[in-house]
Amino acid sequence: MYQDKVLKCRDCGCEFVFTASEQAFYAERGFENLPSRCPECRRARKQQNGGGSRTMYPAVCAQCGKECQVPFQPTGDKPVYCSDCFRARRS
Repeated sequence: MYQDKVLKCRDCGCEFVFTASEQAFYAERGFENLPSRCPECRRARKQQNGGGSRTMYPAVCAQCGKECQVPFQPTGDKPVYCSDCFRARRS
């Protein structure tokens, strides 16, 4: 169904291959746009922006009661959901 595509990186200008398996991964996640950066520039940009690490805070899911970690400080004025319950509510 998918075929490898050659794309041009918007940062360094080099050509890179957007493989069929990467395209399937993007489609599975619902991503509609093609990548605009090569893998090397994506890695460099991610590291520049903190390396993908974020502070996580402990919380208790308002739906199932399971202890979980969330990427924001819960204030108590809105319900907090674990990733499973959050995903189920979004669907």
